[in-house]
Amino acid sequence: MNIVSRKTFSLNINGALLEINRPLVMGILNVTPDSFYTDSRCYNKKTIISRLQQIVSEGADMIDIGAYSSRPQAADISVEEEKRRLAVGLSVIRKEYPDICISVDTFRADVAEWCIREYQVNIINDISGGEMDAHMFNVVAETGVPYIMMHMKGTPQTMMKHTSYENIVAELLQWFSLRIDRLTRMGAKDIIIDPGFGFSKTLEGNYELMNHLSEFMSLGLPILVGISRKSMIYKLLDSTPENSLNGTTVLNTLALLGGANILRVHDVKVAVETVKIVMKTLEAN
Repeated sequence: MNIVSRKTFSLNINGALLEINRPLVMGILNVTPDSFYTDSRCYNKKTIISRLQQIVSEGADMIDIGAYSSRPQAADISVEEEKRRLAVGLSVIRKEYPDICISVDTFRADVAEWCIREYQVNIINDISGGEMDAHMFNVVAETGVPYIMMHMKGTPQTMMKHTSYENIVAELLQWFSLRIDRLTRMGAKDIIIDPGFGFSKTLEGNYELMNHLSEFMSLGLPILVGISRKSMIYKLLDSTPENSLNGTTVLNTLALLGGANILRVHDVKVAVETVKIVMKTLEAN
């Protein structure tokens, strides 16, 4: 892995510019009963408030809230149920921390538009890169919200049947290029790319992507990396999500050296410290 020079980006967050002149930390808020990491599950106001306080006090730059579990073989839920879960979490966030930057993790255009309209969410985080809902790109282009475009083949229920690539890095670069071109032609301005670690990739494929992460900088867009406590760690180490914090920190360090601009994490404090140490080390060169 080559240690790369870092470019500064900016995102339009409801008319104000958010400068990405250092790596940002995105804290995960799961309002689901079935997230793969048990300790991250929040499903009532009390647990949501407690988790929010933790995320904010530990120094997160933004919050990513999700109501649809995307772990392999996760149960499908209706649009109505996804909205119901999100309404609880978003209401609490806007009441407790009205100015914090909120990303909503959804692949459904209707849910995304509703979150933007009703709760003024700032970013849409789509695990399917627009592939699971043909209207998602229209919503992003028409509303102007920043959009996280993640790579995945298939759906959360089928993605692990689609892990074959001739050249995983080249294929993902082409996949992103085509969709970035289409979305920008529609008028979208702020796009963030996410290689989708753990989604339709084998263990070996995940580590190959990490080793070549810097190549995604050629797309000229901010890179988000989400590897927090994922199976690429605990399967390699014969462990569990609960015992994968150390592995997460190692991979987040490698991601930062490879050019990551945003780390999506469960453990905010540790990630913030990782960013500070890595950036201080690079400044010393």
